[in-house]
Amino acid sequence: MVWSRLTPGGRALAVLLPILSIGGAALTALLIVAGPFIGATIGANLPIVRFLAASVITFLVTVPVAFLLIYMEMKIIALMNLRIGPDRIGPAGAVMSVVHGLKVLMKEDFTPPSVDVPVFTLAPVVVYLASFMTVMVIPFAPDLTSAGLEFGLLYFFAIGGLGVVGLMMAGWSSFNKYSLLGGIRAAAQAISYEIPLTLSVVGIIILTGTLSLPKIVEAQSGSLLDWFIFRQPLAAIIFFIAITAEANRTPFDNTEADQEIVAGFATEYSGMRFGFFFFAEYVNVFIVSALFSALFLGGSNAPINLPFNPEINVNLGSLGVMLPILAGLAPVAGTLLFAAPIYMVSSKIKGWQALLGGFLIFGALSTAAIGFWAWAMLPPIADLLFFLLKTFTLIFIFVWMRGTLPRARIDQLMGFAWKWLLPASLLNLFATAAAVLLTS
Repeated sequence: MVWSRLTPGGRALAVLLPILSIGGAALTALLIVAGPFIGATIGANLPIVRFLAASVITFLVTVPVAFLLIYMEMKIIALMNLRIGPDRIGPAGAVMSVVHGLKVLMKEDFTPPSVDVPVFTLAPVVVYLASFMTVMVIPFAPDLTSAGLEFGLLYFFAIGGLGVVGLMMAGWSSFNKYSLLGGIRAAAQAISYEIPLTLSVVGIIILTGTLSLPKIVEAQSGSLLDWFIFRQPLAAIIFFIAITAEANRTPFDNTEADQEIVAGFATEYSGMRFGFFFFAEYVNVFIVSALFSALFLGGSNAPINLPFNPEINVNLGSLGVMLPILAGLAPVAGTLLFAAPIYMVSSKIKGWQALLGGFLIFGALSTAAIGFWAWAMLPPIADLLFFLLKTFTLIFIFVWMRGTLPRARIDQLMGFAWKWLLPASLLNLFATAAAVLLTS
């Protein structure tokens, strides 16, 4: 009788609660019995555990990054067109991109009857996996790199090229002429722009003598003038144009040109598999922006040499016992301290208004103090903020280009790579090598 009266949610809860209780008890018992053995195993294989943990965290970070970039693109292009953009779900429509992503994932995942099913199914996985694997060598900060490989730059170009294999798989297996054209364009575009893209960074390799991305970032430590965008300006221009084509961004988004070939390689895809292509595109934008920041904008290095090196060493002693009490009283005391002068300025100011103003002033000052403490005590925080600021500035430029520039024709795209970028990258390579020989 009771079961028949329960709602579907209640029935699910009634089934899940015993399962979770039994599972939790079993897991607790397992940890108690096998805890020392598990701890010893983890300690003996710490590099493997660290690599697996970094891989999982990196994979989980890529999806929120894609949602954030989708929201940025919708909002910035809307403002450029004098529109409001998303404004319904979340503050200023911030959750709208998540709704769009979930909507794509919940759509029917239809497989046309004429496709090569195994290749058709694996293609979006290959594209997304290539994007995810390249994130692992991005040096977000000196101590925040998933895999600090000595040949990280070579690994990046090698794994990044696998994404084109996935696009070719999607175009060939779809049994659709528009998809095939998109796949062929992706292959031709990759072949054309991979060469100047790779040659443009050889000058940096000559100057630093390493393929390790953290060491390349370290070589730019110092002031703004030590960044390679000033020491290799031609290489920076070539690299930026080439990564725009590699990421299939406007004006080089010919692989899925809507006005010409419907959606290119993704024409026959729907549901979750289309979502993989969609997310991979935005993750690629973040990746190439992060790589440009690491190679040419100093990565996590500050633009100027600070005249001091803040370091806070506090010996609490007996004060440590009183610290929780002081932390609880500080907001009240700070609010009253800053509210008193506001209340006494004018008789028109009410008490609650003075308290609100005091609370806001105390909040701003305490946030600044905590930020200074994080800067002084946790250098990776400051390094990460510098890196993200540079990366998202480049992402804004990519969005700006999409909102302003027309798409280039495919023949113009190919001709520009072979006739202009390739000679310019060779010129930069020879000029850098000659300068190194002359100065040495």
